[in-house]
Amino acid sequence: MADHPTLVLIRGNSGSGKTTTAREVRRRYGRGCALLEQDHLRRVVLREHDWTGIGPVAPTFIAATARAALDVGYHVVLEGILHTERYAGVLHDLTGRHPGPVHAYYFDLSFEETVRRHRTLTYEVGFTPEDMRGWYTPRDLLGLPGERLIPESADLEEAVTLILQTSGLGAAPPRTPCPARCPHCAAKIQL
Repeated sequence: MADHPTLVLIRGNSGSGKTTTAREVRRRYGRGCALLEQDHLRRVVLREHDWTGIGPVAPTFIAATARAALDVGYHVVLEGILHTERYAGVLHDLTGRHPGPVHAYYFDLSFEETVRRHRTLTYEVGFTPEDMRGWYTPRDLLGLPGERLIPESADLEEAVTLILQTSGLGAAPPRTPCPARCPHCAAKIQL
C-alpha cells in the first residue's frame, strides 16, 4: 500500500465517553478501520485483571494487535483508559515505529463529570462510582506530539467531528474492497 494507515488513540478515565466516541468514529469512517477496545481485549479475550502486580500481558497484546491491523493496511482506532503507568511504554513504541499518521486524544474530564456520564449508560457495566474513584487519574497524558484534549464541555458529536477532521479519517477513502468489489456488499447495494 503506497500510503500508510492512520493510528488514532482515544484515551480517558472510565465513564468519559471514549468507547461511544470510538465506535461512532469507526461507524462513520466505514470499512477498513479496525476498532480495538482495551476492555474487550483485556477482559474478554485475555480474561486478565488490570493490575501491574501480575506482570500483565494486555499492554503488549493490545499493541501487537494494533500493529497487526496497521500492517495489513487498516486504519486503527484504539481506545481505553490505557493508563500511562502500564501502557506508556508500549504505546510510545507503537506510535514511534508507525510510519503513518498518529493522532492521540484524551478526554479531559473531572471525576464528577465521569460519574455523571457513567450514570447515563443504558447497559450494565458492573462497577460503581466508588470503583471509578479508585481508577481515576487526572490528565494522564502520554506526551505525544500533537496530543489533543477533549474538554468535558464537548458532546459526542463535537468529539467525533474533532477526531474525524483532525485525523483525516473524515475525508479518507475506504481501505478495503468492500463495498466496491465484495459480492456480499454489492448485492446489498443493488437492493
